Amino acid sequence: MALFKRRTVGKPGEWFYCLEHKKVEEGPECPAKNRFGPYGTRAEAERAMETARERNLEWETDPKWHDGPGAGGSSGGGTAA
Repeated sequence: MALFKRRTVGKPGEWFYCLEHKKVEEGPECPAKNRFGPYGTRAEAERAMETARERNLEWETDPKWHDGPGAGGSSGGGTAA
C-alpha cells in the first residue's frame, strides 16, 4: 500500500493552467511540474501566462533584486527564476 495516494481528481472550483497542453483545467489533470495554479476562477487560470509575464517584469525591475556590490547585496546579481 502506498504511503501517499496520488490525487487525480481536483476539488471543484480549483483551476489550473497546463503549460504542456496550453489549456485550462478544472482540477489537476497534468503533473504539477507542468502547471500553474490553483486559481480561484477559470478566468484567472486563462490569464496565467499574462500574470506570469507581469510578475516577471516586476521582479526584473525591482531594485531589491539588483543590489550593487556596495549596497550590501551579493555582487553576483542573483536572478529570480
